[in-house]
Amino acid sequence: MIEHNVRVHPSKDNLAREDQLAYKIAQVATDPVAVEDEVTEMVINRVIDNAAVAVASLNRAPIVAARSQALDHAVTANGSGSSIFGIAEKSSSEWAAWANGVAVRELDYHDTFLAADYSHPGDNIPAILAVAEHTGATGADLVRGIATGYEIQVDLVKAICLHKHKIDHVAHLGPAAAAGIGTLLGLNTETIFQAVGQALHTTTATRQSRKGEISTWKAHAPAFAGKMAVEAVDRAMRGQTSPVPIYEGEDGVIAWMLDGPDADYTVPLPGPGEAKRAILDTYTKEHSAEYQAQAWIDLARKLHREHPEVTDPANVESVLIRTSHHTHYVIGSGANDPQKYDPTASRETLDHSIPYIFTVALQDGAWHHVDSYAPERAGRADTVQLWHKVTTEEDPEWTRRYHSLDISEKAFGGSVEIRLTDGRVITDEIAVADAHPLGARPFARAQYITKFRTLAEGVLDEAEIERFLQTVERLPELTAEELVGLNVQAAGGVVDLSASPKGLF
Repeated sequence: MIEHNVRVHPSKDNLAREDQLAYKIAQVATDPVAVEDEVTEMVINRVIDNAAVAVASLNRAPIVAARSQALDHAVTANGSGSSIFGIAEKSSSEWAAWANGVAVRELDYHDTFLAADYSHPGDNIPAILAVAEHTGATGADLVRGIATGYEIQVDLVKAICLHKHKIDHVAHLGPAAAAGIGTLLGLNTETIFQAVGQALHTTTATRQSRKGEISTWKAHAPAFAGKMAVEAVDRAMRGQTSPVPIYEGEDGVIAWMLDGPDADYTVPLPGPGEAKRAILDTYTKEHSAEYQAQAWIDLARKLHREHPEVTDPANVESVLIRTSHHTHYVIGSGANDPQKYDPTASRETLDHSIPYIFTVALQDGAWHHVDSYAPERAGRADTVQLWHKVTTEEDPEWTRRYHSLDISEKAFGGSVEIRLTDGRVITDEIAVADAHPLGARPFARAQYITKFRTLAEGVLDEAEIERFLQTVERLPELTAEELVGLNVQAAGGVVDLSASPKGLF
């Protein structure tokens, strides 16, 4: 990897193209280096993973709304259009990216990468796949595009913290998806450079969408970034230019949205001829919850088995979770969001409440993507009583491990201290989720397939499940005509398009 110094430059410097981060990203995207077999296999896993969480969301309100918007936009010229999860109808590629992006993100149940900032790199796939299908790309082309999208997003997340300045993490997704589409289409460096700049410029927004009363926009935000990436590529291909330099300019993103005029970042990117392997540093979710909750669900299940007495609030005086800065301040009591303790809060809010998630997993010894968030489950009297005894605090060592670039020590858990009313104290800790590559039960192809089968049950016919799995496992060999097979068709009666909400279009 080459470490690139990125800082603010006054306009009088007239910073050369080749010295700008957006151009260096574009150079990575145009590098014709082969995709390694290990990376290809992981791309297949993540396409399966995305499809799994998307089919489980087909009738949730945000997906129904986004799908109806997409269906109100016809297939555009110069291509065959793009599929929408669960149905046979197609839309234009940018609107299919929108609808499918919402479906993938809604349950907060797909892959993640956490470092200086946070990300769900699988959010790249809907936009890149939509463009691939519309333009007649092959499976091999798609694999190359996805490998680039993951590489750029992960590298940006390793180097540039957005959350510190309350900028939503999809600001790293827009440039990554634009670069991935550029690789897919074989565009030149200058065109990708312009698309990356436009995608960044149009996808910077505040993190209020993930604060307090969390709304349905949480699922729409990455889909919007993907849609903007598709449109940015289209404009760049038509010769339109972007703000330059987008990162380093004195009125640019770094100077006014991030660390300011004196900022200095070191961004790692693959050198010429170096394989794009960043997808291998990412990890998926066994449970439908914020990634920082994954390990805590696993630890809670363990405590449920080993100490069943802790499930009764009458036996518990307090529960203290010591964890990383992010877990404490974003999904813990350090956020100072009363909504995180509110039994009437939205699913999106409960998904970002470690006190709630730990409590329910502790009592149930399990976690379910629907049942664990049900209003009747959140409102259960003994749950509310125990939930309000759970607090978090930052532990500097867990924060250090959270930010470590050494994958072998990087951690997303912490320690828990449960004080019982009889005077006993139960302590335990966990570093990574069971499904993490370094966890107790790392996810491999079999687990991705099981996750897909489980979430597709009752939504897809068995024959459709088998057809999709047989198709996706041949991803690198798929022809342009076969690529449409990466979509799935819901079983009869599952999706009712006549029930779509009406809007402006």
